Amino acid sequence: MDYSKWKLSTLEMVVLMIILFAPLGFGDTDQRDILAINSLYAALGYPPLPGWLVSGGDPCVEGWQGVQCVNSNITGIILNGANLGGELGENLGAFVSIIQIDLSNNHIGGHIPSNLPLTIKSLMLSGNQLTGSIPDTLSLLGQMTDLSLNNNHLTGVIPDSFQQLTPLINLDLSANNLSGLLPPSMSNLSSITTLHLQDNHLIGVLDVLQDLPLVTLDVENNLFSGPIPPKLMAIPNFRSTGNPFNTTIIPSPPISSPSPSSFGPLPPEVGPGIQVFGQPIPEPQHSSGGLKSSMSKKVVWLAIGGFLIFIVLAFGLCFYMSKCCKEKIKIKASKDGLAKNSTLNILKQSEHGENKSKHLWTRSTSKGDKVEMISKSKEDHVIDITKANASSFSTPSLPPQPPPCERVNAKPITVPPTTSHRTLRTLNSAKFFSIASLQEYTNSFSQENLVGSGMLATVYKAELPNGKLLAIKKLDNATSRKWSDERFMELVSSLSKLRNENIVGLEGYCLEHGQRLFAYEYCENGTLHEALHLNDEFHEKLSWNSRVHVALQIARALEYLHEVCQPAVVHHNLKSTNILFDKELNGRVSDCGLAPLLPSSYIKQLQGSGYGAPELESGSYTYQSDVYSFGVIMLELFTGRKAFDSSRPRGEQFLVRWAISQLHDIEALSGMVDPSLRAACSSKSLSRFADIISLCVQATDVRNRAKSVAYDSKIPPLKPHLAEDQVTNDMMVASP
Repeated sequence: MDYSKWKLSTLEMVVLMIILFAPLGFGDTDQRDILAINSLYAALGYPPLPGWLVSGGDPCVEGWQGVQCVNSNITGIILNGANLGGELGENLGAFVSIIQIDLSNNHIGGHIPSNLPLTIKSLMLSGNQLTGSIPDTLSLLGQMTDLSLNNNHLTGVIPDSFQQLTPLINLDLSANNLSGLLPPSMSNLSSITTLHLQDNHLIGVLDVLQDLPLVTLDVENNLFSGPIPPKLMAIPNFRSTGNPFNTTIIPSPPISSPSPSSFGPLPPEVGPGIQVFGQPIPEPQHSSGGLKSSMSKKVVWLAIGGFLIFIVLAFGLCFYMSKCCKEKIKIKASKDGLAKNSTLNILKQSEHGENKSKHLWTRSTSKGDKVEMISKSKEDHVIDITKANASSFSTPSLPPQPPPCERVNAKPITVPPTTSHRTLRTLNSAKFFSIASLQEYTNSFSQENLVGSGMLATVYKAELPNGKLLAIKKLDNATSRKWSDERFMELVSSLSKLRNENIVGLEGYCLEHGQRLFAYEYCENGTLHEALHLNDEFHEKLSWNSRVHVALQIARALEYLHEVCQPAVVHHNLKSTNILFDKELNGRVSDCGLAPLLPSSYIKQLQGSGYGAPELESGSYTYQSDVYSFGVIMLELFTGRKAFDSSRPRGEQFLVRWAISQLHDIEALSGMVDPSLRAACSSKSLSRFADIISLCVQATDVRNRAKSVAYDSKIPPLKPHLAEDQVTNDMMVASP
């Protein structure tokens, strides 16, 4: 037998089988799905996912990580806990047949796109950094069975978009900042069995849910009022604590009293059963029986009457003693020949004693109560963060000041026993605010006082009784749980020492019931990002001079953090969203000193945002990385473009990659500059600005040499007719 012929014929059969059956087992991915997944990859900031390509590719054949296919269509993307950053982009709706998207437990920011796939059945986006509101286009997703948006920073009302979502089984919107009433269309969710709405600011009654086939319902820690529908009480897993419900046992408040739904969770002093930021206050034991209840009410009214009488008597006694003391002081002053202005004498004596010290302290007349230091030398100007105490930020020559009127709660500050005496001394410049007082100043953290949400916290505007405005930064639960009370107090101590006119200063803090909040100076004119990219009216007001001025202010803030503070403070998260405009439209850097709060995965998110320096690839972040981010901000000021813009062509999405090769081409510069500035910029001005940008965004060793840029170098003059508006301040050192 000729075995060679047998072998050849077998080989031919194998080849023939491969040819015949290959189309059944493999196939090219639908081009529409390839474009959609490429767009998603770009929006996420090109994270290191095995198999994924920047452009093109064949996800179904090549087996991209987390991608599921049926024949030539992508049907699922499962990347739970994959350390993703960036955003979702606007092209999710371009997928042809996708039914499952699970991107939960990552660090994805931005908003939820309105253009969602109409074929989607399961959308899991929980545990991210999503902001904005829930899109009302949910009404188009008629095949949806599971939707999880919990543990994000979503705001606004729940849209009335559930009319067509009858297949929906599981809905989780918990742990966000949602507000308003439950939408009437929720009554159409005829298949729903699990609904989580806890830890929001939702108001109104629960009647819309009473006829749903629910097995699990959690509405804890909201502002729901009214009686609980009896049908809901029959749900096997029903949780409702932390809401000001009215029941048949506890009567409704009188008409003249403010509604609980208007002011949110009440402070612990109000009564039992109340939760402050989700932390339950133990309820006292009440005895039963109508007689005992009546007697207790009488005792309470008698106690209140007696207390009021005591207050009146005490006030009269104090007034009498005060009058007597004034008479004695007048007599003593006349006998001893004291000067009329005793406070002035005290200040003179203190000033005489302070002349022996290294520093001369003065009280600024233009900055309110802010104390500034005038140094006699550059060495004297250095502030040692590790050694500074309360005397570093107080005026020794002034008499003791009365306690701040903002502090409403008279209870002492709760500090762990292990907190050192040194730490307590350094908190003199940061005021303590109780949760009750902050609820009053923010109208119970209402939606109208919401300023914004970020990676770490949600920010609210607060108005104090004296009219002063503050920005209250409430750390999210995930961040707050990682910090002990002692570590938080140490962080507050460090932040309270950062005092510079170019950074947003810490005014106070709150540490109660496991909650951690910062109170900052309020900058009422928004962020640089908004001014450049979102507010057209503000954008037109940003002249070339004002942009140079903003760049100078940011540079001086970095110089203060990197050189004046000892040890140096590295920002770690310098972006145009963290540059705020105050009342005088000065640019000020926010979130200084908050780097310890950032999660370990923030570097990937920073890279995806376009502000990350090249050395971040190795996990290294130094002060030079701050300089790189500063260079990106200067590029934004120069071009009017975003640091990362997924809507632009692929080669122009990352601003630095697009601009770096053109920074030394004078003809290219005139085409790169923001179109609204072209009529007001000389080529020499553009060239000088571009030179500094180039130093900031080059390799690390080049950024080291950037120190040679003279601090007193100036942007060349613009056009003569703009001379009166020119910024004459010195230009910054490109790298501290």
